[in-house]
Amino acid sequence: MTPLPTTPRVAFTLTQDRGGPVDVCLALATELVRTGAADVRVFGPPPARGTGTLSEHWTTTGVDTKLDVAAARALHAQLRAWRPDVVHAQDRRAGLVLTGMRWSRDRPRLLQTYHGVPEDVTEPWFRGLPAATSPSRYTRATLAADAVVGRVLDRTVVPSEPMRRFLHDRLRLPAGRLVHVDNGLELGPPQPPQRPVRRLLVVGLLLARKGIGDLLAALARPGTMPADAHLTIAGDGPERAAIASLAAGFGGRVEMLGFRSDVPELMRAADAVVVPSRMEQQPLVVIEAMAAGKPVVATDTGDVATMLDDPRLLAVPGDVDSLAAALRRLFDDPDPAATGRALARRAADRYSAATAARAHLDLYTALTGADAPAGRAA
Repeated sequence: MTPLPTTPRVAFTLTQDRGGPVDVCLALATELVRTGAADVRVFGPPPARGTGTLSEHWTTTGVDTKLDVAAARALHAQLRAWRPDVVHAQDRRAGLVLTGMRWSRDRPRLLQTYHGVPEDVTEPWFRGLPAATSPSRYTRATLAADAVVGRVLDRTVVPSEPMRRFLHDRLRLPAGRLVHVDNGLELGPPQPPQRPVRRLLVVGLLLARKGIGDLLAALARPGTMPADAHLTIAGDGPERAAIASLAAGFGGRVEMLGFRSDVPELMRAADAVVVPSRMEQQPLVVIEAMAAGKPVVATDTGDVATMLDDPRLLAVPGDVDSLAAALRRLFDDPDPAATGRALARRAADRYSAATAARAHLDLYTALTGADAPAGRAA
């Protein structure tokens, strides 16, 4: 990492209080504060899980809709008063809000992290392949706005190579404005399974694109789910009633917990994690499961194949037979602990908060060089 002549002043902005962007932002900001590598302040609503050690580095703001011009101007004023070198938006609306600072005098460098596409974007359409359905008119308008934001801000950070290709090839963002930095989280100690896999866990919103119906259909295939195996579903959402109806056919071997705040404890109790989504980017639940030393069966969507680096664990998105085959390989693995240990090493190397913080500091250093606009007073 290139040493900085002075400690940079970095403002992170959020407009939501929960979800992947919030978790990634908290991990990154906490690591930068812990190491003293940057002077950090987060501007956003209080997160649902609390600010933790960032309470002294938090300024409460609220931009509830993209049309809330007054709240956006108030955030701009708060940022200008703090005089950061870099302002880094961590969700889509926050990135849009930052465009209003682009023409400010003596502005800081402006960045966003582009975490994901709207819900009705399918994996084939995302990859530029023939697709049975296309995004709605509203989603296309959202993506067009994203393209404008990406051209206005100085850089867009993407957590995966597929996302970088999508923004460059489909939204026509200049390659020089895109920077790939993997997501990073605070990672706990690994606890690989000490027996053949029998306790499965799936975590996430109960939406059609999360593929939990595909998972239950795969487990129902003859010869897939051992008689002593069990699936726990942690999450809630609009598909809950439909999923509960399917789960009822498993005679008590599928348990639905609803929304839970103790996901790390649930993951430690599981033997393996399943991510059957039809569309993802770089899912944080995969990082968490890898770090916990749990084998992961997942669909080959977004960056998942790169994350797991093990074709045995992959299934075709939306293909029940492919998912059933991957699950049978998981249940038949005589040494799942070896798989779990390998994934934990990979998570520690690529997806820790420390790794992400170093990469972000390198980016901030490059952006705040001699040709950067003036930021805070010396």
